[in-house]
Amino acid sequence: MIKFNSPLEAFLHWEANTPDKIFLNQPLNGKTISFSYAKAGKEARKIASALLSFNLPKRSHVALLSKNCAHWHISDLAIMMAGHISIPVYPTLTKDTIELILNHSESKAIIIGKLEDYNTQKDGIPDIPKIGIGLYGINDGEVWKSLLEKHLPLQDIYMPKPDDLHTIIYTSGTTGTPKGVMHTVENFMNSSNNLLSRISLDDHPRVFSYLPIAHIAERLLETFTLIHGGEVSFPESLQTFGSDLEKTQPHLFFAVPRIFAKFQEKILEKMPQKKLSMLLKIPILSGIIKNKLKTKLGLKHASIVVSGAAPLAPALASWYKTIGIEIMQLYGMTEDCCLSHGNFAGVNRIGTVGKVQHDVDIRLSPEGEILIKNNCLMKGYFKAPEITAEVFDNGYFKTGDIGEYDHEGYLTITGRVKDQFKTDKGKYISPTPIELQLSGNIDIEQICIVGTGIPQPIALITLSEIGKAKSKSEMSESLITSIDKVNTKLEKHEKIEKIIIMKEEWTVDNGLITPTLKVKRNAIEKIHQPFYKAWFEKDDKIIFE
Repeated sequence: MIKFNSPLEAFLHWEANTPDKIFLNQPLNGKTISFSYAKAGKEARKIASALLSFNLPKRSHVALLSKNCAHWHISDLAIMMAGHISIPVYPTLTKDTIELILNHSESKAIIIGKLEDYNTQKDGIPDIPKIGIGLYGINDGEVWKSLLEKHLPLQDIYMPKPDDLHTIIYTSGTTGTPKGVMHTVENFMNSSNNLLSRISLDDHPRVFSYLPIAHIAERLLETFTLIHGGEVSFPESLQTFGSDLEKTQPHLFFAVPRIFAKFQEKILEKMPQKKLSMLLKIPILSGIIKNKLKTKLGLKHASIVVSGAAPLAPALASWYKTIGIEIMQLYGMTEDCCLSHGNFAGVNRIGTVGKVQHDVDIRLSPEGEILIKNNCLMKGYFKAPEITAEVFDNGYFKTGDIGEYDHEGYLTITGRVKDQFKTDKGKYISPTPIELQLSGNIDIEQICIVGTGIPQPIALITLSEIGKAKSKSEMSESLITSIDKVNTKLEKHEKIEKIIIMKEEWTVDNGLITPTLKVKRNAIEKIHQPFYKAWFEKDDKIIFE
């Protein structure tokens, strides 16, 4: 594998050596627009010229507001070529949060791409130069197509140095205001090269890009793709997601646990578990069924299937193993550039986040908090030296996660320091392990264990499509069975007293989950805590809100 010094250097290598190879596949209105490495490079150079024509100060911050698409990648390359620094912005954020991030990051310009509802977001953009990508209906500011016609490709490309600031990634944050995590070019390359030394991936792999590139994990996946001269495809919409993934058949697939749960739900809607289990017991038929399921999911050629960003329920990972898909759970954070722990082929232990990766040093605090040091830790939070100082302990980053190792060195995350709560009995509860056990019930979509101010914890849940199809009595029976099963494994003070089924869905739009589909505990508690006592005092074990 060639060792590159920057993502841009990797792109330029493949552009020079494989100019006609497809780099990006953008579906639009039922058709696909493909960009070769040469075509993407030419457009990036022209947009880089356009950025320089704005006469911004050197090393300016340029924001990127867009869903994953071909032009996100081309824009990112253009920002690098012009010698500027990218500020990716989650495409689902409200105008107020967009305004907060753009002002805090001191963004001097913005490129606006594929979005669901730009009209509700545009007022959050301050008076800075804008480049709108008309292909996606954004005609605000300078229009991409006009800039391509007006500008010649930039000849004098800026080549990033290892210690250059590469990007500022604003955390999606399950709590509080987003913080800007500063990463250098070297950080990204160290993290990427470390992980790639542990996985076998041929050059020119197919990758399916759909999780927000504003998130560190997806951004690194795109960096892996550049290192390997890969081909990136995107979903056109949520409605075409399944068919687009099936058509792509990526070699590497990364998802968060909720995506894997939704895939499972879709399979079981068409083939109930009882029937699937029976078919998988028949030798020849079992192989045919597994092959068909993997093909339909789009994972027939996926030699590497990874879960991250949130804990993966052991029951879900085990279920996928029965259909021939081995999910490897990795653990990392924005601040440590995702270089921490991982499961890999041949050393994959379900229920854990794997072993410490190469070049990573770990300590556990007296409370069990995981402290980490590696060669790609963030350079700090942008304009927040005091907060930066608080999260470091003698050079080790304080992750906020509590964990424990087994005798072979596999790490299990047992909770978040900030997620622990006390019942009115004065006993601390770590909700994460209980949530993971309960999430084995496929009727449950999302779950949040709470209990502040009441004697025992209760579970707030939303229902999956399978769960919604059941009658109240069927649903109650299913959930009571799960409570009874989970409670046998819990200490007395941890036992779940009730399950509350929420009327309202938890979505990114209503602020109850993050753009990476993690439950925002603080937001959910803020709305529902006043009702805990009344729910607890009801006679029913299962309460339909």
